[in-house]
Amino acid sequence: QIDPKDYTFSGLKDETVGRLPGKVAGQQFIIQDCENCKIYIFDNSATITIDDCVNCQIFLGPVKGSVFFRDCKDCKCIVACQQFRTRDCRKLEVFLCCATQPIIESSTGMKFGCFQYYYPELALQFKDAGLSIFNNTWSNIHDFTPVSGENNWGLLPENAVVQDYVPLPSSEELKAVRISTDATRSIIPVTRGQRQKNSDESCLAVFFAGDYTTANARKLIDEMIGKGFQLVQTKEVSMKAEDAHRVFQQCASEFISLLEKGPVVALEFNGDGAVEGCQSIVNDVFSGTKVFVSESKASASQDVDNFYNFADMQMGM
Repeated sequence: QIDPKDYTFSGLKDETVGRLPGKVAGQQFIIQDCENCKIYIFDNSATITIDDCVNCQIFLGPVKGSVFFRDCKDCKCIVACQQFRTRDCRKLEVFLCCATQPIIESSTGMKFGCFQYYYPELALQFKDAGLSIFNNTWSNIHDFTPVSGENNWGLLPENAVVQDYVPLPSSEELKAVRISTDATRSIIPVTRGQRQKNSDESCLAVFFAGDYTTANARKLIDEMIGKGFQLVQTKEVSMKAEDAHRVFQQCASEFISLLEKGPVVALEFNGDGAVEGCQSIVNDVFSGTKVFVSESKASASQDVDNFYNFADMQMGM
């Protein structure tokens, strides 16, 4: 028998509370009427609602459905979810991983950054919540109630440090979770999203489904970032033969047979020399693996547009 009290934090003040990995196990959770609290849910859940919270610092592990903030103010959060929504909120700062377009409504002073977090159980929790680490539209915010001449939301500074916003838990119980907030260890690849690109050269790399797809994609990200390129966006999506023709154009036939194995993982890198840099890493490191990489700087921006337009249509963005 499930006791709702085990899945609720209500009416707390000046407290540090949380749930360890395995303790929520996909149930729904409610956080309400908390003030000046530090709240950590180190597990996956079905949905989470956060109502009437003031000056709280909140970490939410992967949420299979929606996270809904209502009537909250001055909160700093780290959130991973399928859908993200706020209504009647003021001054929330959120490091976000969201599979669909985040929505704000009647909310002001909202700031967003890319989710950056690691603990050993987190990868499996993403799987249990049915979330891909590569589908993250954190910066593509839809404001339901825009006000002419005002901007209700913006992006956190690029060099924002997660721990300055949501510190690691200080309670003995929660210290057991082995956390790293180092961007290079983040379970979610840290992307630039909608920030201004530094270069007019981008490159598309696409990995096909297999046993090592995730590891290979992460390896390429590490190598490219190590060479000074920037990761703009990532996507995991299923493709059919006709999609391949639209996206990969004349080299589509090489890849069509690979599409049946499962979804592809696409990465967009940016920086002068990105195409050449990406090709040389793929040739050196992934010689035995079929990877699509843009052929030239001239075709690369078209590749990126073709792929992400297709992916947005697929995902109903």
